[in-house]
Amino acid sequence: MWKRFMVVFAVMSISLSYLYMRLYNIATNPEYQNTAISQGRYVLTVNKIYGTIYDMNMNPLNNNSYKYIAAVNPTADGISYVKKYAVDRNENYDEMLYGLPFLCNISEECEDISDAKILKVTDRIPENQTAVHLIGYTRDNAGVSGLEYSFDYILRNECLVEKVVFDIDANGNVLEGSEIKSENEYKGEFGVITTIDKDIQLICETAGKNIEKGAIVVMTPYGEIRAMASFPDFDVNNLQESLDDENKPFINRALLSYNVGSIFKLVTAASAMEQGKGTDFLYECNGYTDVNGKIFRCHNLSGHGELDMAEAMKESCNTYFIELSKELDNLELINTAKKFGFGEKIYLANGITSHSGNIQNESDLEIPAEKANMSFGQGKLTATPLQISRMTAIIANGGFYPEINVVKGTIENENVVYKTSNQPERVISFEISYKLRKFMEYSVNNEVSNAKPLNVTAAGKTSTAQTGMFDENGNEILQAWFTGYFPADNPEYIVTVFVEDGKTGNASAAPVFKEIAEKITILEKEQIAERAY
Repeated sequence: MWKRFMVVFAVMSISLSYLYMRLYNIATNPEYQNTAISQGRYVLTVNKIYGTIYDMNMNPLNNNSYKYIAAVNPTADGISYVKKYAVDRNENYDEMLYGLPFLCNISEECEDISDAKILKVTDRIPENQTAVHLIGYTRDNAGVSGLEYSFDYILRNECLVEKVVFDIDANGNVLEGSEIKSENEYKGEFGVITTIDKDIQLICETAGKNIEKGAIVVMTPYGEIRAMASFPDFDVNNLQESLDDENKPFINRALLSYNVGSIFKLVTAASAMEQGKGTDFLYECNGYTDVNGKIFRCHNLSGHGELDMAEAMKESCNTYFIELSKELDNLELINTAKKFGFGEKIYLANGITSHSGNIQNESDLEIPAEKANMSFGQGKLTATPLQISRMTAIIANGGFYPEINVVKGTIENENVVYKTSNQPERVISFEISYKLRKFMEYSVNNEVSNAKPLNVTAAGKTSTAQTGMFDENGNEILQAWFTGYFPADNPEYIVTVFVEDGKTGNASAAPVFKEIAEKITILEKEQIAERAY
């Protein structure tokens, strides 16, 4: 008997302890700490909207999707109704157990009933976040990466608090037949305005869907970034899955440095022209050249024959630029590269800075083979897709060094503050930039080029960079590039496409450029037609 009594006592003690813990959890839960019961009102906070990140046209890049939440009076009718649509049927066990009004995430929009009000609320993180590397993500309502981190002090301000109110009696029960009311508290507007064009960003993300690892950058000739996509992207709503991905999706490859390859021939050509070596420098390519006993081979093993600078750029002849570099002063070649921004970081915002990459120094170029490597973008030379875009912008804008921007301004308590920009500095002459532009036009108009758009003129340069690394089958890992601009005669957009472990620049990167140029051109025509209408 005594043992039976002790067992019953123990069971009751455990049950009472469990009940106490349930009540304690409800009392201390932050969601319920935001609930006010006073003067016949029971208030639940449905949603808090924090600062928005906008594109250049004030289209929201986050806070731009919706979800549905039911505010429920815990009657039998209210509970049975929302359970049909509930995302998680066990989500509101505590509130139902103790007869408290509650909020329930539901999977779709449905009709209001007397004991359940359906609310469409803003969801900060959409299912497929665009520009995810730039936007970044949060944890515990704090920015961790991207602009969410850079402007945490602005974006974590509450802009709008959405609430629901239940009328209750003296015992805390919802009054029968009373209406569930919405009550919103507006606290001002906070946000960040970027230079991104949402439509162009989506074009790039679609065009790059088959890039396993790589990046795309679109900017204006004076440095405003219209799109910046890195592949693969990551799922803000499932970060663990991305953490386990061997392709490292959290890396923003637009800001990471890689082997450059033949696009650097534009810099070598510019340095040659600055040093008085004209575009009529001739060289006969027979497929290889000897540099102090080290053989460098052209990609065309049978040779290109006699070439001037324009032909050498179109054919991307390595040996031509090796021979040309022998005529150049080492320090002047390095200085020209620095004028184009090689070796210099690009600061976009707090926590968002591109790598500086690497550039050969004078002692490196005392070694003939290293100077030969630099002449066609190999050896120690590395750069980021963003740096390559800046190089191309200098050529396209007539020789000016652009200030690269991705943030246009901020909104703090409804006050808009726009970022000021410095006047661009001329770094190469208009004449040299003009000749480089003609080389790039000539390259895209080559009959074998995969970069030529069908609806707009364009110019650019391919690159297939060797890495000195090999896969498990013994094949060298190559970095494929294309950088260019369009329209050719009046550049509006700079586009750089980078494909890590690609085939060739012409096979892997050039077709992506073509698609982007064509789609942006169509987009602009549609926008002009809409404005006219």
